[in-house]
Order: sequence, then structure tokens, then C-alpha cells
Amino acid sequence: MAARQEKKLAEERKHQNMQNDTKTSQGQWGRAWEVDWFSLASILFLLMFAPLIVYYFIMSCDQYQCSLTDPLLDLLTGNKHLSDIWNRTPMLTYRAAAIYSLWVTFQVFLYVSIPDFCHKFLPGYVGGVQEGAVTPAGVVNKYEINGLQAWIISHVLWFANAYCFHFFSPTIIFDNWIPLLWCANILGYAVSTFAIIKGYFFPTNAKDCKITGNFFYDYMMGIEFNPRIGKWFDFKLFFNGRPGIVAWTLINLSFAAKQQELHGEVTNSMILVNVLQGIYVLDFFWNEAWYLKTIDICHDHFGWYLGWGDCVWLPYLYTLQGLYLVYHPVQLRTDYAMGVLMLGLLGYYIFRMTNHQKDLFRRTNGNCRIWGKKPEYIECSYMSVDGTKYYSKLMTSGFWGWARHFNYTGDLMGSLAYCLSCGFEHLLPYFYIIYMTILLTHRCIRDEHRCSSKYGKDWKCYTAVVRYRLLPGVF
Repeated sequence: MAARQEKKLAEERKHQNMQNDTKTSQGQWGRAWEVDWFSLASILFLLMFAPLIVYYFIMSCDQYQCSLTDPLLDLLTGNKHLSDIWNRTPMLTYRAAAIYSLWVTFQVFLYVSIPDFCHKFLPGYVGGVQEGAVTPAGVVNKYEINGLQAWIISHVLWFANAYCFHFFSPTIIFDNWIPLLWCANILGYAVSTFAIIKGYFFPTNAKDCKITGNFFYDYMMGIEFNPRIGKWFDFKLFFNGRPGIVAWTLINLSFAAKQQELHGEVTNSMILVNVLQGIYVLDFFWNEAWYLKTIDICHDHFGWYLGWGDCVWLPYLYTLQGLYLVYHPVQLRTDYAMGVLMLGLLGYYIFRMTNHQKDLFRRTNGNCRIWGKKPEYIECSYMSVDGTKYYSKLMTSGFWGWARHFNYTGDLMGSLAYCLSCGFEHLLPYFYIIYMTILLTHRCIRDEHRCSSKYGKDWKCYTAVVRYRLLPGVF
């Protein structure tokens, strides 16, 4: 009997060790299992204040001509009370609710019901059914890549209905901008709440779930890695790449139409913003298959951070430059405008070519040429939750030999160009470059912490070769 008890205890210890090993493996890949006090404080801050930040920026434009200081001065000096500002804020309307519901429903329809046809006649475009990266549980999901098609259809119908059939004014988005904000918040909170309930009770893949036990952290950062409904509706790809980003260029076009209506012209600064941000949006959809291998899809779980962020933060704060130019039409000197354009295009070139080098290296397994030479790399390995060993290669040639995240450097150059298009009279348009600098620097550190845990000593070898993160010789 004593022998049987000892054997039972040994089996329990072995089972516990296996659980710990699995937890360690998962903890090394993806978001955290345990929440430290700083992470929790940051998450509580964002949950409480991020919606207020969005409201403050939009309200400042609507009531204070985009001044970020005047509302605070009015409140501090007693000229106005919070109730005065709130009472002047447009509320949710049936019209806005109908517009937003129709828009999201239409994007869902385009996403799940119309297989991609663009890849059949556009040379070089990769669309249709594509595989994503291996998840921590060893799963390889398939995606229907049809974002470019959705963007084209949406914009053709927009121009046809606004300018040919005159079913609505091209200023319709601007005219309902704040009521639409409430709709976006409702959807953002609804999908985030549904995601955490689904993660707890009926996850798509339980092995790819992470539950810390801290409700606020799980709600913010998400439980499920790839929540899905049915075979093809993937929450992460849809909300990252549909309602907000497809609308981004339409929002800017509506702002340009409003500037024309109010001031009788569309300024070169507004054209710059539309062109530079339009290039970024089109690049996203042209390379949507590549996007499946980025940190948003490969490593982030789906929670409020992505759900609410994609519905509210992205369309409202990424378009601040166009909104500002409606209230402050800036006509730039030709030489200055050309300089901003060159900065934006150079940033885009660095961003795209850096990512292209990485994608080419991955697709060919290193059997390619970067800058006319066979690329150098460091081979490394990692383990998935099911114990399968995988091998990967970290390139140290081309732009990836200059810095470990040189694509972010190009992204920041483009972001700065958007802001410089607006001149220097107000701080509001420059929120974007401030935010992107913080976001991408944090993403660098977060990604490298994950890679260090994932690849171990191989990552140390890589960082010894490629010493800088963003700026060669600086950081």
C-alpha cells in the first residue's frame, strides 16, 4: 500500500511538473500569465482615461477650434463647467446609428461573403486563402485575404453615391462625427465584452487562451489568441483591418469635402494628408497577407486593447490631421510642401523595403539576395506548447543589419510628415507622432522581451550582431 501511495505521489508530481512546464512555455510566448503592479496600474489608467482622451480631442475641435489648452483654462478659471461642455456635445442620433450599423454590417458582408478576386488579375498581389503564423499552441489558422477588394468596393460605392447619384453628401462623416463616436464606443465595448465572455466559456482554441485571474488585465489584453465565429470570421483580422482602416481614407475624403464646402478650396496640406495616409492604407491592404505575420496577429490576444482600439482610437485619433485642417486650412509654401512629401515618401520607402526584405527572406527561407548579396542570418529554435520544436532564422543583412526594428523608423518618419503637413500653430496635429513614438518604442521593448524569452541564447547572439533597436548609432 505504501508503494502504491508513493507511486501515486510520484505521478502527481510528474503531472504538476508537466503543467508547470506548459505554463512556462506559454508564458515565454505571447502576453504575460502574471500581472505586476505597474502593468495593472497602466491598464486601469488606459481603461479609465483613453475614452476621455478621444472625447477631449474631438470636443476641442468641435467647441474650441482644436485648442487643447482653452477647455482646461475655461474649467480652471470657472468660465465654464463640465456640464456646459457636455451639454454642447452632440448626442447619439438615429441617423448616426443607422449609418454606423450599415457600415459595419456591409464590412462584415464583404469580409465573409465575397471571396477575393483581386489576386486573379493584379500581378504581385497575394490574396485569397492564406495561412497565418504558428500560434503558441501549434495551430496554423487560415484567413480569407480580401481587404483590398473590400477597400475598392467601399470607395467605388462611396464616390458613386456621393458624387453621381447624390444619395448623400460627401461631408456626411464630418457632419455626424461626434454622434458616430458614440456608435463606435458602443461597438468597441460590446465586442470587447463578448470576447472575454467567449474566452471564458466557449473559446475557439482553449490551448491558445491565457487567463491571469485579474479581470481588468484579461479584459484589456484579451484571453483568446484568435477568437473566431465559424470557419472564417476572425475577430482580430476583421477589427484590425476592416471598419476602421477601410474608413480611414473615406474619413479624410469627407474632411476634404468639408474644407471645400466651408472655405471654397482644398488646401495643399489637406491633399498631402490624404495622399500620404492613403498610401499607408493602400499599402496595408496590398500587403494584408504579410500582416498575418506581424505582432498584432502573431502575438497579441484579442481584448479591449484591440477591440475598442480599432473601433474608436484608430479612426478618431489617426485622422486628427484631416480634422484639424477643416478648422484651420493651411496653405503650405511649395518648397515646404515638397519637403514634407519627400519625408513622407522616404519614410514609406524605408518602411516598405524593410518589411519587403524580411518577407522575401521568410518566403525563400534565406535563398534570396538582399542588396545584391546572399543574406546573413542567425538560426534559432523555440518550442510550442505541445512540445514541438520549431526553427527560425533572424536576418542580419540589409536594413535589418542596421537596426532590429528599422521598419518602425520608416513608420515614424511617415507619421512625422502627416503632422508637419499641418504647420505649427497648434499642438493637436502632433499628437500622432508623440503617440506613435511611445507606441513603437514600447512595442520594440515588448517584442524584444518576448523574443528573448522565446529564443533564449540565440536572441543574445542576434542582438550582439545587430546592436541598435531603432536608430543606428543612437538607440
